[in-house]
Amino acid sequence: MINIKKFPNLILMLFFSLLTVTSCQKDDGPGGGGPEENIPDTFSEYFGNSVSRNFLGNVIDTNKNPIEGVTITIGNQTALTDNNGVFILNNATVNERFGYIKAEKTGYIHGSRSVVPSNGTNKVTIMLLETTVVGTVSSGTPETVTANDGSSVSFDGNFTKEDGSSYSGSVDVIMHHLDPADEDMPMQMPGMLYAENEEGAERMLQTLGMLAVELRGSGGEDLNLAEGSTSEIKIPVDASLMGIAPATIPLWYFDEVNGYWKEEGVATLQGNMYVGTVSHFSFWNCDIPAEAITLCVTVTDEDNNTLNNLYVTITSATFGTRGGYANDNGEVCGFVPSDESLVLNVYSYNVCGENALHTETVGPFSSDSSISVIVPDNPDIIQETVVGTFNTCDDNAVTDGYVQVTYGNQSFTDAVTDGTFEVNLLRCNENNEFTIKGSDYVNLQTTDSISYTFTTPFTDIGVITACNSITEFIQYTIDDGETAFFISDNITANFYTDSPNTNGPSLDIYGNGDGQTTCFYLFSRLDEASYEGTYDYLDWNDINDTGFNITECIGMADTNNNVIYNLTTLGDVGEYIDINFSGSYEDWNGGSHTINGTIHVLRDN
Repeated sequence: MINIKKFPNLILMLFFSLLTVTSCQKDDGPGGGGPEENIPDTFSEYFGNSVSRNFLGNVIDTNKNPIEGVTITIGNQTALTDNNGVFILNNATVNERFGYIKAEKTGYIHGSRSVVPSNGTNKVTIMLLETTVVGTVSSGTPETVTANDGSSVSFDGNFTKEDGSSYSGSVDVIMHHLDPADEDMPMQMPGMLYAENEEGAERMLQTLGMLAVELRGSGGEDLNLAEGSTSEIKIPVDASLMGIAPATIPLWYFDEVNGYWKEEGVATLQGNMYVGTVSHFSFWNCDIPAEAITLCVTVTDEDNNTLNNLYVTITSATFGTRGGYANDNGEVCGFVPSDESLVLNVYSYNVCGENALHTETVGPFSSDSSISVIVPDNPDIIQETVVGTFNTCDDNAVTDGYVQVTYGNQSFTDAVTDGTFEVNLLRCNENNEFTIKGSDYVNLQTTDSISYTFTTPFTDIGVITACNSITEFIQYTIDDGETAFFISDNITANFYTDSPNTNGPSLDIYGNGDGQTTCFYLFSRLDEASYEGTYDYLDWNDINDTGFNITECIGMADTNNNVIYNLTTLGDVGEYIDINFSGSYEDWNGGSHTINGTIHVLRDN
């Protein structure tokens, strides 16, 4: 069985495409000789009725950096990725069992993702491959182009343009081999491992390797093989797959118009290479087919609260393992083998360890199904909810944007349509810090990336504001009232390693009023061993005490002061200081209040 690692960086693919590891024969229909299969007249009948669904995704390069300006198409709707590589398309028309997302940008080969759409926001990640020229051939001359890994394409020298006319001149060959042993392959491959076989029946696929080939003329025009011409392709088989590689295997090409694979031809195993003949170029895929149904899994805790962003896998004794991340409704959907018992595992993030949070046996399923699984409480894994308000720079609610919460090496993106957001996730017991950043699509402005500490189990970060021209700010809210806001020119932040006034390291931050309040002043005495960390109220009369105070300007009394401060970042001069605080306190008149706030300021000395 292939060891499929959990994907570490924002891999929000909502499908299962399980790996076949037994049958090595060409697909002869259902189960290799079982009951006669009912095949529809047209393949699209498998997809079900048209439905409206929401999509949120990100596009990255092979170094996992975001790609800006990628054109995203779902049906007749389009969008562009922003500088974070993120796109949002709401109310897109797809089908109940099939949705197709295309991603295109000059300099990259065509990318895509196909999903079984769920009712919540469908989150996807697409990794685009650069149009790297592996070799150049000339028309009229038989030549072979070979990549460093041994994959190759042979040409007879006859090429055609998109309009069908013949082409004469040099031809740049762009080629990428996609290896199933590479954990990034599911993000790189087009669509999903879902196909139409030669008889017109739907199949899920096990891939033993793919080859992407695109041809460019000297003027940059797209080319293909001339009618009647063929090419021999060679696709390496990873050593870990040689034990299951059949002597012959069906070939499948990716239909870029419709978003799924189609069977066409066979390849034979020669050494560690599958060798086949093709008559046109796209992605080509060596796969073993299997019958499948769609399965939707909803993940909840013991109190029936849905759990989001967890990694869910399905393992088959005869088909191996694949998985996907639960969406904002705790649901993940995809294709699984029919009529077989399956092992379901639910994982947290790899930053929390490799062990499954929950394991159970499900199935067999003979038709499309939906199930719920309950993840038992775990003292080492903590459920968190992060909420807040996301405003424009004019202090209005953001109506078309998103926030990203980053924890460990995972990022969780939540679409914002009414100025509010809620992000649910599980975290590890030993790691309680996260960052958040917001993007306003309408005004094309963002927040900075701001550091916070969880206030388990519910973290209300208050208001974040998309004003990317503002480099630093202080903001806080008392008793759910109007938010006080101080910006760059009115803020001073000083750090002293040994201040005589505080008898040790200290931090003073103050801001002048902006019409809402007259001032803000925070002072502290920090821990000499580790400046950053969690602090409570500072007893100024105790020279050994550490903590924070914002008594002046706000009027906090010394008694019943239960405000907690999290100093998450203390940069050098010119770098950021990040503090968030929340809790309850009494004012000088004995009145009870609550407060929460955020400080994101540049250190002055």
